[in-house]
Amino acid sequence: MTTIAYIANQFPSPLEPYVMDEISEFRRRGLKVVCCSGQRVSPNNLSLAERAFWKETRFFQPLSDDQLLRATRQLAADRSRLWELIRPALFDSGSSPTLPFRALGHTLMGSALAEQLAPLKVEHIHCHHGYFASWMALVAARLLDIDFSFTLHGSDLLRRADLLAAKLEACKFCVTISEFNRQYILDHYPSTSPGKILVQRLGVDRVLPWPSDSILTDLDHRPFCLLAVGRLHRIKDHSFLIQACQALRDQGLDFICWIVGEGPERRRLERQIAKLGVQAYVHLVGHVPRADLVAYYRNADLVVMTSQSEGIPVSLMEAMSHEKLVLAPHITGIPELVEQEKTGFLYQPGSLLSFVNAVAWIYANHALLAPIRHQAASKVAHSFNRQRNLRAFADAFLARTQQFGGEYAYPVLQQVRLSI
Repeated sequence: MTTIAYIANQFPSPLEPYVMDEISEFRRRGLKVVCCSGQRVSPNNLSLAERAFWKETRFFQPLSDDQLLRATRQLAADRSRLWELIRPALFDSGSSPTLPFRALGHTLMGSALAEQLAPLKVEHIHCHHGYFASWMALVAARLLDIDFSFTLHGSDLLRRADLLAAKLEACKFCVTISEFNRQYILDHYPSTSPGKILVQRLGVDRVLPWPSDSILTDLDHRPFCLLAVGRLHRIKDHSFLIQACQALRDQGLDFICWIVGEGPERRRLERQIAKLGVQAYVHLVGHVPRADLVAYYRNADLVVMTSQSEGIPVSLMEAMSHEKLVLAPHITGIPELVEQEKTGFLYQPGSLLSFVNAVAWIYANHALLAPIRHQAASKVAHSFNRQRNLRAFADAFLARTQQFGGEYAYPVLQQVRLSI
């Protein structure tokens, strides 16, 4: 049985169910998968399935004193290799002054990862996201003399691309979730071979029948419902959404806005809501288990996204699969999913006027927009089907890690790229 290691910054995470999906698919194909997480994760608020993964996962932050000592000794035993590993951090142009120190810490964590994986005869390491765990994967792969690969989404490519040139040079291949990302990599890292970058989309399941209960019980007369689903983080820019809600209120629209998610921005957003006097309009719902999100989608008239950076958001796929109208910024790979006035609506990034005008127009015309809702669901079913895309990812992964044989290792799949 072939053994691979799969690592993410934080695993398991309710916000990233696709990581568990990929591991489960690999295991279905007969691979042995060692689950690893850069940071220690609390089992609180995890589902039963997530807790099962948590129990088997190896965590690397913080390292124990004994782990740190052994990792240091392993690196010091080959100083030329150590220099090769830390040199990119010292000469990374435009990087922050703290990068060399962070990279050294992550190099030590990668050494600890290699030590744990060595007796397991791991043949390949895959990392989901391009954050610090991908540097751990690179270091461990170098120390073990095996290959590694990693998946890039959005901010890990566009905003926090620490040491990405070195990672792209060293990896066996790189998976990314949009054509936009692939072209961005080739434009900004021209030494990267185009054949090394694989586009593989995420996806969602076919929508189940609506539940019988409803969050909003007065369905005969209820306000127009905006819904935003996402972690309360600065990159999601919910502050922009709250400002827009003030403008919509001043225009006299009868609406409510539910923001589903939890995160470090809650206190600041609560203060903003109070300061602008929109408590009757904007509600911070908090964390909602994924299984319960269907009720929120059911009652939404318009699902909105105000992020400053994204890949192709799963929350938009989910909304569209429920035949909901969506409004999102015209950035990155989002137009590959949301086509203006065909499968949804796009607004000019950062423009409050563009966003507010779009919401007001949809508010006035939403009863006439059923064709767009149907086209949205059709688009997701065709190009963003979770099971089909998951199988394609596993096929391509196995083909590109050439040492894996069996019925799934078709050479032609080395050039697989799903189109929309």
